[in-house]
Amino acid sequence: MNVISQNKQATFLYHIIEKFDAGIVLIGQEVKSIKLGQINLKGSYVVVKGNELYLVGCHIPPYQPKNIENYSPDRPRKLLLKRKELNYLIGKSRQGGLTLIPLKVYTSKALIKVEIGVAKGKKLVDKRESIKKREIDRNLKRSLKL
Repeated sequence: MNVISQNKQATFLYHIIEKFDAGIVLIGQEVKSIKLGQINLKGSYVVVKGNELYLVGCHIPPYQPKNIENYSPDRPRKLLLKRKELNYLIGKSRQGGLTLIPLKVYTSKALIKVEIGVAKGKKLVDKRESIKKREIDRNLKRSLKL
């Protein structure tokens, strides 16, 4: 598993309850661009349309050597899951207070996969605790290096 991009803000803004792996429908130019590491998950989320899941707000710039006309780098991209997982995630997304967010994009053999998290938003107090814990860990590592 080779991680291409991570949504680092996701763990700061949300409590991750469960994680799922999903395939993603891409065109050839997007695959080349992603393998070069040109993908931005910041601010992206997963939405339910009908009986399918779509990744919205994910920015994949066009592959530089070729420019295809009418290419939209922010278009919604369909996610591929097994029917049982899909129904489970649709039910969770309709539940109050839960949302679906992409956590990371990685390659598995020759395929590009997206890790989706079922998440619940953190309150301001929880965010402050995360910052405090991170600073304590950072100071501890500094003191151990000396």
